[in-house]
Amino acid sequence: MSVADSSARPRLVGIVDVAKLAGVSQATVSRALRDHPGVTAPTRERVRRAAAELGYAPSALAAALARGRSNTIGVVAPWTSRWFFATVIEGVREVVSDHGYDLMLYPIGPDGGTETTHFEALALDKRVDGVVGLALPHELRVAGTLRRLPIVTVGTSTPGIPGVQVDDTEVGYIATKHLLELGHRRIAFLGLDPDDRYGFRVADDRYTGHCAALREATLRPDPSLVVTTGFLAEAGEAALEELMIRADWRTADLPTAIVAVSDELAIGVIHAARQWGVRVPQDLSVIGVDNHDMAQFFDLTTVSQPVIEQGRLAAEILWELMQSGRMPDPEVTRLAPGLIVRDSTAAPRHMS
Repeated sequence: MSVADSSARPRLVGIVDVAKLAGVSQATVSRALRDHPGVTAPTRERVRRAAAELGYAPSALAAALARGRSNTIGVVAPWTSRWFFATVIEGVREVVSDHGYDLMLYPIGPDGGTETTHFEALALDKRVDGVVGLALPHELRVAGTLRRLPIVTVGTSTPGIPGVQVDDTEVGYIATKHLLELGHRRIAFLGLDPDDRYGFRVADDRYTGHCAALREATLRPDPSLVVTTGFLAEAGEAALEELMIRADWRTADLPTAIVAVSDELAIGVIHAARQWGVRVPQDLSVIGVDNHDMAQFFDLTTVSQPVIEQGRLAAEILWELMQSGRMPDPEVTRLAPGLIVRDSTAAPRHMS
């Protein structure tokens, strides 16, 4: 007999087989195996014996759907490969798994190839019991599909929707304040987002905090010390090159310090500085944001935000919302950032 012969494969037992052996309808089998009160005890026992004899086990997913649940949490994110998003998702996954649920990822935008305008077609309300939305564009936060589901956001906030965030204005303030306290006065800011189609406020808010710290020190924000970069490491290399060009390639004319909107961006700056003979921190202090897994290997001073904890907390709030149907209080939970000082920042060169 050929291995390709379909008769050699064991046939899966289904609810039809159980119903036939027990002499009842498929609907009765389904109700009996769910201990539905509308099924008599003798019928329930007959169905259970038939199921055991045939080796039939009901699908957990089918049972959940019969109760109006999918036992699945959806995570919607514009990027899934970036460190921040991947780490938040891991925090969500831990909690979802602890509650015996599955996690279904819905990437949108560059990673997922799904434009936000077509996102409604995914019909999340028929596939998941709740949603954690990471840095959702505004139009998705107010979309009908998501409004019909329990939802908690991470990194963005919308009135009426619970969320988990750090105060990004405080993040920018802490980073710049650290450099000011070291004696720096010419501080560059890298990170305004060149791809603003989703309306994210993170970089703008961190720049607002940066400017607030400067003004507190009676310094006026200087547009010539600002470079639009985004968040990735390669943009950090390009940004330092731009600052070198503005300084006519004279290290002495560079700003003495840089606030980078993310650790990845800061790591790109440090990498480029090594190539061009700019010493960190002797010639240039660099501070990032996140406390990325790689930050310690670059001795990077950073403003740490509890990234995985944001995912865990968002998932716990969502679970509470799904169970109670009540809006958690407060609507937005803010987690505190903290300064971690390493060897990438020091007093400016003229004070050394």
